[in-house]
This record gives sequence, structure tokens and C-alpha cells, in this order.
Amino acid sequence: MCDICQTNNTLMDARPITLGEYIVENQQDFPYATGELTQLLGSIRLAAKVVNREINKAGLVDILGEHGAENVQGEVQQKLDVFANDKFKEALEARGEVCGMGREEEDDFISFDNKNSIQSKYVVLTDPLDGSSNIDVNVSVGTIFSVFRRVTDAGTPVQLKDFLQQGNKQVAAGYILYGSSTMLVFTTGNGTHGFTLDPSIGVFCLSHPNIKVPQVGKIYSINEGNYIKFPDGVKKYIKYCQEEDKETNRPYAARYIGSLVADFHRNLLKGGVYIYPTTSSAPTGKLRLMYENNPMAFLIEQAGGLATDGTTRIMDIEPTELHQRTPLFIGSPDMVEKAMEFIEANS
Repeated sequence: MCDICQTNNTLMDARPITLGEYIVENQQDFPYATGELTQLLGSIRLAAKVVNREINKAGLVDILGEHGAENVQGEVQQKLDVFANDKFKEALEARGEVCGMGREEEDDFISFDNKNSIQSKYVVLTDPLDGSSNIDVNVSVGTIFSVFRRVTDAGTPVQLKDFLQQGNKQVAAGYILYGSSTMLVFTTGNGTHGFTLDPSIGVFCLSHPNIKVPQVGKIYSINEGNYIKFPDGVKKYIKYCQEEDKETNRPYAARYIGSLVADFHRNLLKGGVYIYPTTSSAPTGKLRLMYENNPMAFLIEQAGGLATDGTTRIMDIEPTELHQRTPLFIGSPDMVEKAMEFIEANS
């Protein structure tokens, strides 16, 4: 029996529900339930287990450190970035349920043109290994993914417009957290659900059904090392978080890992706000709309939270380029709304 799958009272006396079983049993929640979601998420599940295996033994093999090249963002690629990138591409292409893929590590999208894939109705955007620079110091990292239904005709090569869709058009999104335990958290628009990998049998088990973020938390997550570069509204909100006020349970605790998946996951479960604003050196923000902000926004909204760029709901932003960057304010609704008050008052 998988102990980690019994944390919820409703599961205490039941056999643990695996990810595969859950998807099959809940396919009616998917807008186009014809088995495609099962196959697609099955591909992601497989790649996640392969990447997890390599992360767990990273210090024992030659997979730590820099790869020696830069990605399209101008960032130095880590060896595990390249490994994860390749494994997710291979897994998604193999089953023929995806006609194209956009990846943070690549300049352009990839079109899968084999006879099965080209008929597929879906595209996937992914950050294969978020926070990979933390691997060398054994800090949690993750994978983020987003699924859209293509807008071009099946049977034709995928085009850029298949990827450049508003986040509110997502049909599924999620992340895998490679930490003290490995978790896959996803949504298809019917709640946010978490599955924990039981390493003894290599199966993801339902451990966190229907996650709800607390209305307000006690954590604010931001890289205060960039404080001098922040807009005035963000600076004043940080001071608000640090002030003592018994009525609002302040001061809040500052917690920042530097891995979006890890920071987001903690705040999702415990309550909090994660902020990556514009700065004087990154006037449009740093995080990528398509690979990071949209999928995280879908997940937090399905858990009862909010996600904005400071003025606009993240999932209402019209994308103009594959690697577009935006600011991000995401988490417990009361905390995001309070941050927006400071932004508006100091804009």
C-alpha cells in the first residue's frame, strides 16, 4: 500500500488511485475526451520519471554543471536542461498525440510531421527543467507544461499561431516537482490535483485531490536582492509585508527558493504570494508567459487563487511571440489583490 497516497481522509480506507486510473475515470472532465488526454499525460508522466531518475543520481554521473552553450534566452544551459529537453521531446513525439512543441530552450517551435503526429489536435509548451542552476546544490527543481488545442487543420504542419493563444484557451497545464518527493500537479479545468511518485513501484498516486490555496497566507516570495530595481508599488508592498500588524497576522515570512515550481508549490499548499515584477534591467519582466506564467495561472485559478501581471489577468494576455516575458503576481487571492492595490496607487 502506498502510504503517501493516504494523506487525504477520503483515501484512508481505499486502494490508492494512480494517475493513469484517475485520468481514465475523469475523462468526461476533458473537453475532447476521446483518449487523447490519457496518452498525452502518459507521455509527460513517462518523461518525468526518466528525468527524476537522472536528477536523483546527478551527483554520481557526469550530468551536473554547465553544458557549454546558451539557450535562446541568452542563459547558460545546464547539462540536465539539455537532457530533460530531449526526454520530453522524445516522449511527446513517440505516441503521436502532439503535433508540435514549444520549448524554453529552443529558438523556434518544433513540428512533429510523422503520419500520426501531424493528425494530432494538440500542441505542448514546456519549460523542461525550471530552476536547473539549483541542481548543483541539491535544491528542488521542476518541469512546467501547458497544452493547447491547435487552431490549424489536422493533417497540416503546425504553425506559430497554434502556440500563440491566450492562456484561457489552455486545455491542460501542470508541473512536476523534483524534491524530497516527486509530485505531478495538473489541471484540465476541473480543479487542481496532485500526485506523488511512489518510488518503490514507480507509480504516481493521488495524494492531493482538489487542492485549494488558502485565501490569505503568511508567505511572500520575491528576490529581494533586486529591491533597488523594483517599481515603487512593489517596494511599498514589501514594506507592508514586513510591518507588524496583529489584525492581519503580519509580518509575513519571506521565503524564496529561486525555483518557480518549488516556490509556487509551497505557496499553493500553505498560502502566500509569489512576485516576479518588472525591474529596471528587465522592463517587461523575466518569466515567460507561454512556458511559465500561463500554466501556473491556470493551476492557481483552478485552486481558487489569482494571477496577474500587475494590471491584467495573466490568462487574458494576448501573446505576440513565443518567448514573451511578463511580470507575475500569483497566489492567495487576498494577497494578490493587496499587492495590486499598491501597484495601482503608485503607478
